[in-house]
Amino acid sequence: MSTTNRSNTNSLPFLLTGIPGLEALHMWISIPFCFTYIMNLLGNSMVLLAVRLDKSLHEPMYYFISMLAVIDFIFSTAVVPKMLGVFWSDSREIGFEACFIQMFFIHTSTAVESGVLLAMSFDRYVAICNPLRYHTILTSSRTIQMGLLSLARGVGVMMPLMYLLTSLPYCRPRVIPHSYCEHMAVVKLACTDPSVSDLYSLIVATLLVGTDSVFITFSYGMILRSVMRLPSQEARLKALRTCGSHVAVILLFYIGGLLSMYLQMFSFGLAPHVQVLVADFYLTVPPMLNPLIYGIKMKQIQEGIFRLLGHLAGLSVSQAD
Repeated sequence: MSTTNRSNTNSLPFLLTGIPGLEALHMWISIPFCFTYIMNLLGNSMVLLAVRLDKSLHEPMYYFISMLAVIDFIFSTAVVPKMLGVFWSDSREIGFEACFIQMFFIHTSTAVESGVLLAMSFDRYVAICNPLRYHTILTSSRTIQMGLLSLARGVGVMMPLMYLLTSLPYCRPRVIPHSYCEHMAVVKLACTDPSVSDLYSLIVATLLVGTDSVFITFSYGMILRSVMRLPSQEARLKALRTCGSHVAVILLFYIGGLLSMYLQMFSFGLAPHVQVLVADFYLTVPPMLNPLIYGIKMKQIQEGIFRLLGHLAGLSVSQAD
């Protein structure tokens, strides 16, 4: 295909089907996704405000939690508004550039979150295994540098993938059987062999997830060994509770991501609408649950949010007077 024809073809929009086979139920299906998005915005906003305004939460661990809140905010906002547009008003068309911008934010957010989770495991390792040097090793500036490094890594590995994907000619019917621009569904629409982009995405996913998972597992293995050496059972339980919320978020992120990815690659005999629903829930449920997990598991976050709510309630009363 000539460069001119390829350019003309790639200027055409894609069409999102929503949930294949369940189009008549889109209005009802939209209810849980709208609810999870609202809860995501409220929960992550409360966490960010609590950490920002409460000076007792100006610690590396809470900075990392704030980074996760920002990532979840961006991650779901890149997907859910357009998804609800498909469900509510049958606004199925998405521009060529908009489709790949959405895909870029999804993949980059996932890569950055993996890096932040790795940094959080290092934070817990230092806090439990080397507590006397915690504030020396993990200063505020170093914490921010780790967050920026995770961001740079995510953007750095996704830019080449976006270049490879946007360079492919898409000359087949541009119907994406999804509620968003899902990577594998879009690549199937290319009319040339996408093996180069497939190989690159496979290598990147394996290296990122594999390397981060290995280091996270190693960190928590060292933490568990140190905890088991503590003299009292109360001290051991306190240390384990400190890591409980982190482990829950890590398991939710990696297990949910792997399940969604493998269901897109291999159908396992499942109906197409089941595969799409699993992918949609992975993009919407974990960002909603993360602030709830931290709010339930971490007393400091709870107290910070309650102080924030009390402060807001006090302002409302004073303005009413």
